[in-house]
Amino acid sequence: MTRGLGVVAVLVVASSVAIGAQWPKHPAAGAPRDPQGNVQMDAPTPRTADGKPDLSGVWMRAESGPPRQGGPGRQGGRGQAPGGGGAPSAAPPADSAPPAAGGGPPGGGAAPAAANGNAAFSGGRGGVQLEPPTERFPFDPNGPPVATFFEAGANMQGGLPYTPWAADLKKQRMAVIQKDNPDANCLPMGFLQFHMQPQPRKIIQTPQLILIEYEANYGIRHIYTDGRKLPGPGDVQPWWYGYSVGHWEGNDLVVETNNLRGAEESPNDGWLDVNGSPHSGQAKITERFRRPTFGHLQIDMTVEDAKSYTRPWTVRVDQRILPDQELIEFVCNENQQFRRKIKID
Repeated sequence: MTRGLGVVAVLVVASSVAIGAQWPKHPAAGAPRDPQGNVQMDAPTPRTADGKPDLSGVWMRAESGPPRQGGPGRQGGRGQAPGGGGAPSAAPPADSAPPAAGGGPPGGGAAPAAANGNAAFSGGRGGVQLEPPTERFPFDPNGPPVATFFEAGANMQGGLPYTPWAADLKKQRMAVIQKDNPDANCLPMGFLQFHMQPQPRKIIQTPQLILIEYEANYGIRHIYTDGRKLPGPGDVQPWWYGYSVGHWEGNDLVVETNNLRGAEESPNDGWLDVNGSPHSGQAKITERFRRPTFGHLQIDMTVEDAKSYTRPWTVRVDQRILPDQELIEFVCNENQQFRRKIKID
């Protein structure tokens, strides 16, 4: 990490701590509580009037499985070399790579993988901790690899299956301190970056539409559940978050997304994770949202993109409900200093 980027990281952490203390708690109506008033995280999944799992709430990224060093570990596995598949890199673990800064957290620097390889902020530089320590969700040996904050494929044997085009693009992105990372430039992030962001997100569920508000970079995403079909590639203009339609398969909400702005659009487009794993405009992403208990949201995300990857791949993201809390207003463009601080512009 350069000194300039380190300065930005410290500034981001300091400002984020102040931001996090602005709003008082407001007790959530209907949340299951014990006699002491604590929310019962293991209570049954809430249901909507039509019997569907209710995904509504404010959610924070979470951990699942014990931290593990090296190999295809579920958490904290060593990252691959910047080009992708192949032997693990001798560099620091994927989640201690230089973070993007300026667009909110990712900027505080990660703790060593041995402490918590998947955490965006585990102590951070100067001991600042933005993610409150929480109990891990149970390890699922039958589930897909768990995504890590910086590197989507850090827990995959051999890493993500990049094509030569994607491997070369990722190398370029990592070569100059991730200067084009959309988070660092106050631009909309890719799905996986948003899912893994330490800043929370709020899901608002209606019978016809599911709305996701991301505190990070003031992102907002629409998932249509009114029975419409997914448009064909190129049938609608590319969107930052693509065109998403959802349907229920039992207790799983299955969301299909295409017509995304890919890496062909601009240097800031087509970023799946902080380290720059790309997707093209041809990508189709399928997410399965499920809520096993009141306090647990699980998302399995499958990427199909023949231009970027030699085969489809799937990773898992876990999130934990934040009871009695609301999002704050976070508008990155009001104070975007990243490029100036590291002397790109």
